[in-house]
Amino acid sequence: MNLFPSIEKAYTREHLNARDAQRLAEFIAFGPMVFQVSRLMVKFGILEQLRSGAKTLPQIAQAAGLSEYAAKVLLEASLSIGTVIIDPQTDQYHLSNVGWFLLTDNATRVNLDFNHDVNYEGFFQLEEALKEGKPAGLKHFGPWPTIYEGLSSLPKQVQKSWFGFDHFYSDHSFAEALPIVFAGKPRRIMDVGGNTGRFSQQCVAYDPDVEMTIVDLPQQIGLMKEAVKEDPNAARIHGYGTNLLDPGNGLPADVHPDVIWMSQFLDCFSEPQILSILQRAANVMEPGTRLLIMETFWDRQRFEPAAFCLTMTSLYFTVMANGNSKMYHSDDFIKLIDQAGLEVEKIHDGLGQGHSIVICKKK
Repeated sequence: MNLFPSIEKAYTREHLNARDAQRLAEFIAFGPMVFQVSRLMVKFGILEQLRSGAKTLPQIAQAAGLSEYAAKVLLEASLSIGTVIIDPQTDQYHLSNVGWFLLTDNATRVNLDFNHDVNYEGFFQLEEALKEGKPAGLKHFGPWPTIYEGLSSLPKQVQKSWFGFDHFYSDHSFAEALPIVFAGKPRRIMDVGGNTGRFSQQCVAYDPDVEMTIVDLPQQIGLMKEAVKEDPNAARIHGYGTNLLDPGNGLPADVHPDVIWMSQFLDCFSEPQILSILQRAANVMEPGTRLLIMETFWDRQRFEPAAFCLTMTSLYFTVMANGNSKMYHSDDFIKLIDQAGLEVEKIHDGLGQGHSIVICKKK
């Protein structure tokens, strides 16, 4: 198994002594409490209070609109969690380094909202999802076979957190991806799994001559058209509605794309499904066509916390999204690319929030 250096260092040797290992085991056992306490320390503004300076319990309770009892149980739990510290001489609370990241790190805040609004209640069905290969937690929201069919029907706050999570990890990479995508001056780009069209909008703004065709579920194409209708370049953004879970549904053959773009798309499918989609992409590729796959591979992260986020996100796919996909190791993708009759031409790493772009051509 190939691993970037920081990942290899973290995942191939023991780092904790017995006392620290036991402490972490208890931390895991109380994980749901740790999560909800920490979320509420943000929501009630307590961490924000401490960011501006030390505070006593009465000051914190009054500012948060809580009883002293409620503030005390949150603060004492947060001492154990590590998000606050206390001065035993003055009984004043201070923000710790962990609390500072929880409060100010954009990725952490996006993950916090995503896990509470989208995942938390559904994750009670993790065992069922693992055994059945179906997103057993999704029934908390509706009867759809995957979350993608239900996105337009999810509660507004759930939609907000879902799209906030999705867009945060993709949008931070788009600016760095555009020069790679347009290196060969493509005139026609097929954006497969283009969602609400945010990348296509950036493409038509980046190049005045490019034509974009977004391929996605019919209901997503409807959301996309609504999202881009005010864009001055909307006439160059086209939609093609299809369900690629059906292996009989091919990509549009009449587009003749110079580039096929798949960003955070293939991780929504199982390995057999990915192979099928890659084969269908190969069917519409011409000798000069390049397939560009942008993904966050957990093994190619510069820092281990990013790999942690990705392997945990795999479980969202297990329980809520579709029951059979994940955030992949790059070796798994390269194997599937080869089986589809394609070969890797180049890999660009370190874009945005840990993305890689794999450039493929037909063999």
